[in-house]
Amino acid sequence: MSDNAPRGNVVLVHGGFVDGSGWQGVYEALRRDGYHVSVVQNPTLSLDGDVAATRQVIDAQRGPVILVGHSYGGVVVTEAGNHEKVTSLVYIAAFAPDKGESVNTLIADPPPGAAVPPILPPVDGFLHLDRDRFADAFAGDLPLAQAEFLADSQVPWGLDAAGGAVSTPAWRTKPSWYLVATDDRMIPPPAQRAMAERIGARTVEAKGSHAIYLSQPAAVADLIRQAAG
Repeated sequence: MSDNAPRGNVVLVHGGFVDGSGWQGVYEALRRDGYHVSVVQNPTLSLDGDVAATRQVIDAQRGPVILVGHSYGGVVVTEAGNHEKVTSLVYIAAFAPDKGESVNTLIADPPPGAAVPPILPPVDGFLHLDRDRFADAFAGDLPLAQAEFLADSQVPWGLDAAGGAVSTPAWRTKPSWYLVATDDRMIPPPAQRAMAERIGARTVEAKGSHAIYLSQPAAVADLIRQAAG
């Protein structure tokens, strides 16, 4: 941690189909407040690989870490959060699995009437979102041009990442916070609320799409500040 970052360390973990650059607004808001902020670039090939990438970034921090995950990043932080430097977990419209659960198991039984993510059949071991439906499903509250850029720059998501199961959920031993995105069409808000309740998270809600980390960076940063105490 740099000497001019008195507030502590925040590590941000992105989800599937995107990369870490989407955290820029959250990064800038927290940096202005004096936090030292690092962004993990998950390979999204396998859960084990993404946990290893996240642990490398945590290892590099000087002092305690608030670990933040969006979407599939919630699975990553649930496992990587067992690192001794991690003091709290923050889930942003994220999956919060228990032992033995993966994204695949958590989306296997969607609530009645819930939007179904437009995930295309796998090709060569990777998943993509339907480009023509990406904006509505993932980023409905972003300008269309920005949503189209996300669709055209999406990162192939490995089947071993979507199917990777958690072995030791860190939320069982560390305090958690959860931001529910009320207009999410990727992870239904009722499913988000249920996961947040199950892990005992301090929960807030904000109006936003699945891309709430992009569209509402102030709300996301506010919750991370709460977790920082």
